[in-house]
Amino acid sequence: MKRKFLFCGILWAIFAFSSAASVRLPRLISDGVILQREQPMKLWGWADPGEAVSLRFNNNQYEALADKAGNWQLLLPPQKAGGPFEFTITASNEINVSDIYFGDVWLCSGQSNMELTMNRLKEKYPEEIQNCYNKFIRQFEVPDAYDFNSQRTDLNGGEWQSLNPQTALHFSAIAFFFAQEIHAKTGVPIGLINSALGGSPIECWMSEGALKQFPSAYEELQQFKNGDYIRQIESADQSREREWHAAMNAKDVGLSANPGDWQEMTVPGYWTEKQLGAKNGVVWFKKQINVPKSMVGKPAKLWLGAIIDQDSTYVNGKLVGEVTYKYPPRIYYLDKDLLHEGINELTIRLISKIDAGGFMPDKPYLLTTETDTINLSGDWKFCLGAAMPPLEPPTFIRWKAGGLFNAMIHPLINFGIKGVLWYQGESNTGRPVGYADAMGAMIADWRQHWGQGDFPFLYVQLANFQESKPAPEESNWAALRQQQLNSLKYSNTGMAVAIDIGEWNDVHPLDKKTVGQRLALLARKRAYGEKQLSAESPQPRKINFKKDRVVITFTHAKQGLVSIDGQPIRHFALSADGKNFRWADVAIKKNKVIVQSREISSPNAVRYAWADNPERVNLYGKDGLPVTPFEFED
Repeated sequence: MKRKFLFCGILWAIFAFSSAASVRLPRLISDGVILQREQPMKLWGWADPGEAVSLRFNNNQYEALADKAGNWQLLLPPQKAGGPFEFTITASNEINVSDIYFGDVWLCSGQSNMELTMNRLKEKYPEEIQNCYNKFIRQFEVPDAYDFNSQRTDLNGGEWQSLNPQTALHFSAIAFFFAQEIHAKTGVPIGLINSALGGSPIECWMSEGALKQFPSAYEELQQFKNGDYIRQIESADQSREREWHAAMNAKDVGLSANPGDWQEMTVPGYWTEKQLGAKNGVVWFKKQINVPKSMVGKPAKLWLGAIIDQDSTYVNGKLVGEVTYKYPPRIYYLDKDLLHEGINELTIRLISKIDAGGFMPDKPYLLTTETDTINLSGDWKFCLGAAMPPLEPPTFIRWKAGGLFNAMIHPLINFGIKGVLWYQGESNTGRPVGYADAMGAMIADWRQHWGQGDFPFLYVQLANFQESKPAPEESNWAALRQQQLNSLKYSNTGMAVAIDIGEWNDVHPLDKKTVGQRLALLARKRAYGEKQLSAESPQPRKINFKKDRVVITFTHAKQGLVSIDGQPIRHFALSADGKNFRWADVAIKKNKVIVQSREISSPNAVRYAWADNPERVNLYGKDGLPVTPFEFED
């Protein structure tokens, strides 16, 4: 027995020594990597303290020595665009990295509208996906992670993927369209590092040092360094969720028997307390569908718009799909043998946790094959399965300050980049004041960590969202857009305006192609030297308040301004006190607009597109880019 333990101990010691001594590269530097061209390239990794590390590349050899902590790095001279190349790294072991290209690398970060993949948009862009083979466009998707206590030096997963119809489904949609535009213009390989996380406020992406000037966020980071505190929160959240669902399932009459008491409701729409006596809980819906012979024996799609909050959907008693939260569009794929001629039954178990539940209007509710379509909107049967109190939402710990920078940005800082694409802000609309300060601090902090100077930082202004209002209104979304406009004061930044591509009923608008193309325009001008290109949306440069009107001169409007639909310009408002605004009439004169209102005689404030959702904005530059929303006071 002693010999057995001694033998195992020796094996363990040999394994531990060999593991420690093995040279290792970061996840980013792996097969298929695209490295930043035309700048000194840092190659780094880990080995045994004091271990000699050798790199063979392009008929040259480079040497490094691991320091006392086992860190080593090499600095290679700038390389021209091209490939493929190979690296061979040798120490006590050998690593080969193949299919390497030099090109331009763009870091794509922010929240869900940057994270959103082409898989969500495959019904909108089928041809773009089908025809997207391009080995010179590649993405590395950074795994979601957070860390409040340490700045990580490596990622816990990820790989480089070349663009093709299969991998495209995992590409950030905005980055997908951006990269295609840039590669078509430059011919240079394009690498995309997709480091984004849905729902994340900007403070998540800032380092501890950058957060020091924002006391509440800095305090939040300190608080969540306590692992016991996090575990207590997670335990309480899990218990609350588990108990709520257990109670609901125990009460749900629809799980044990046919309730019988079915009423009618128009779909799409929401149920109300007046209809059910309950706002939250589980409600069952069913609809009989008369399927013609022409649809039988074929694959079909069930389009159920957007459902609030959670659904389990059955066709003829078979579960065909379920989604646990409200944002994804419901498109369920039905096997060719599931439908039969005549009456088929569609049943949905719909759970509402905190909001009024139901079916989002202005979304598709259809049953389709390649040749036939059945409209599912109209009268449905419904019954209450179980009434429940609202479920308090969990604490999203991954959204706390500093955590994403440490785990999803810091491991990237040795990796050279061309610039940053950023789409974020929805999660800061509850407190828009100070967002521009946070943007400036984050941009400066990232540039300092990379040590590459003022690389381009290109970002998207929030799209229009939520129901439009007939009168001028206060709007946190508009206030956040103003903060984003103000952020253009920071060096080498550019803003893509998206006020015309949103959807009132979806925080994730599907038109990611236009956004990617507008970012590409900015990149071509700021990063690729096309200085005469019209890339920026028109912005107010000079505003003159006169007795009965306001005259606004716009920059980035050399060709002039135009009503894109030929109709009177919408969404300008004037105020005499900065609080009470009235709609105004607008006349265009080249790159100026004259704004007047019969109700405001001495204006001292003007707003344009100041609303959550200023629908059908129509003031554009003649180059086709929409004017940015803005507010200005005398």
